[in-house]
Amino acid sequence: MPITADLTIRETAALAGVPRTTIEKAVEASILRTVTAPVRAVPFFRSLKAANLTDLPVRHKRTIWTHLVRLEPMRLGTVEFTFGAMIELKRLAADWLHKAERYREARDRYIASDPDILGGTPVIAGTRLTVYSILGRLQDGDTVEDLAADNPEVPREAFAAAELYAKAHPLRGRPSGRPWRNAG
Repeated sequence: MPITADLTIRETAALAGVPRTTIEKAVEASILRTVTAPVRAVPFFRSLKAANLTDLPVRHKRTIWTHLVRLEPMRLGTVEFTFGAMIELKRLAADWLHKAERYREARDRYIASDPDILGGTPVIAGTRLTVYSILGRLQDGDTVEDLAADNPEVPREAFAAAELYAKAHPLRGRPSGRPWRNAG
């Protein structure tokens, strides 16, 4: 069964390049209303980071968030969040909005989790390739081209979605093998 929902807190943090706690604090402060984040949360957090405004007071963050949520993607502009202080959302957020939407579409299309397939471990739909094996190969030096050559039936965007999904949803439990060997 495909995974369909807004982005998780971990996915939002991975896409925006901010710590997970930043997203969690925004939920606690009621800037974001739910535990899952809408796609627009990625450009919101990425814009604050790019403009070096991560320490803004909550009321200003709410003002920026409200404008970002209400505007059409093509109409993103400059938001004055307090008298004389502005953030240019079109320049800072537009590309990140598209990247987040592409990830969500690829995740929903290509990543599946079924208890009857590998015990529910997330896989690329229609295969037994786990997202964690894809991440492992990429971290060990393989490229998306190497993966595509080995699996020509799998689209490249499926590998990119699997990589980000695995980073955002790490396996739980003790690490396998001998983790102290790579600690040096």
